[in-house]
Amino acid sequence: MLTVLTTNWWALAVRGVLAVIFGVLAFLWPGLTLTALVLIFGAYAIADGIFSIVTAVAKSDPATGDWVLLLEGILGIIAGFIILLWPGMTAAFFLYLIALWAISSGAFQIAAALRLRKELTGEWLMVLGGIATVVFGALMLLFPRGGALAVVWWIATYALVFGALLLSLAFRLRKWNKELTFTEPRTV
Repeated sequence: MLTVLTTNWWALAVRGVLAVIFGVLAFLWPGLTLTALVLIFGAYAIADGIFSIVTAVAKSDPATGDWVLLLEGILGIIAGFIILLWPGMTAAFFLYLIALWAISSGAFQIAAALRLRKELTGEWLMVLGGIATVVFGALMLLFPRGGALAVVWWIATYALVFGALLLSLAFRLRKWNKELTFTEPRTV
């Protein structure tokens, strides 16, 4: 799995950039209607799910447990399509859907990081991203009536923190990929 992550570091970087862009846009336009926020988040969840699946499928050995990333991606895509198909859904349902997606996605991220702890130093970045995602989801469940503006700010803050952590991990993996490539014997 380490080889897959270091080789496909760019997929984590893209996920991080998308999360940061989403977070910045949410802060810049906090007065967005809930429907617009629903559509943006639905598109983000689909893109995030696709990149999780790309990372999981890039490794051809299913016995290694890459199913965690695959399942995270599938759940993200399903949540995204549900959001996009019914943008007029109530705010409460939208909040609970985001909360449940965040908790399950964060749990899978933590599981993947724990699986990698013997192969990878710095897996704490992935654990922190997972913890941030679970905490975000828990806060959404505990305070669903916090108001649309507070929800936008929670989502924006989460996206910025998670995106920054993913970017940091991606560039660390890129560095390791270069080191692994440089130290491996080359065949002619």
